Amino acid sequence: MRIDFILGTIFVIPLTQMIFFAFVAQLADNPTSSIAYVVVGNAVATVTYSSIFSVCQTTDNEKQAGTMEHILVSPANRMALYFGRGLVPILISLATVSVALTYAVVLFHVAFAPSAVVPLAISIVLTAFAMVGFGLLLGGVALYLRTSIILGNIFLFLGLLLSGANFPVSSLPLPLQWIGRFLPLTWGIAAVRAGLSGAPLSQLLPLWGLVGLCALVAFGLAIGLWDTFERRALATGSIARY
Repeated sequence: MRIDFILGTIFVIPLTQMIFFAFVAQLADNPTSSIAYVVVGNAVATVTYSSIFSVCQTTDNEKQAGTMEHILVSPANRMALYFGRGLVPILISLATVSVALTYAVVLFHVAFAPSAVVPLAISIVLTAFAMVGFGLLLGGVALYLRTSIILGNIFLFLGLLLSGANFPVSSLPLPLQWIGRFLPLTWGIAAVRAGLSGAPLSQLLPLWGLVGLCALVAFGLAIGLWDTFERRALATGSIARY
């Protein structure tokens, strides 16, 4: 990963996305989607770029460079290789959300309770792990796609629409609410919002539990389905197609 890409992901993308949706919220003038509400939601939603796009693109890059076949026949521990793919994106995700929330507090004057530091840190860490796990799952699917860009874009916009980033999930039609509740980003945003507001532990624990459950399910599915993705990629020849 190039350093300019990493710095842009951490410092530039969050700011531009937050400004755009802050203007949208201002024009909409909807009391349920205030500027503060939208800014915090998009601050967390920017994790998608590092957790989904970056992870999926590691698959694309390995296919393009012709190294994917060598990785798959390597005697190295498969689980270590798999989790290794998510380590750097987790660190970048933590940095991205932290910088974005700093923008929210400093530039957009989002309320920040003094007691919120530790709960907020826990919420950010859990969200980063859950989203990278989801990205690893999609990265496995990308084994037998020609490119993962389309897949990444689909889930980027699904996250913006269904996770409560810009308006409450409860305002969606019921079938879309259920889809939104299966996305780890939904519970990550809810946990960060609760942490920022200084919510009590009794309110935070269920949200942390749901984010953690999403992380476990995502990593479990990613590892469990990898053989299926691999066999499908080999059968279709997409393992070497970019």
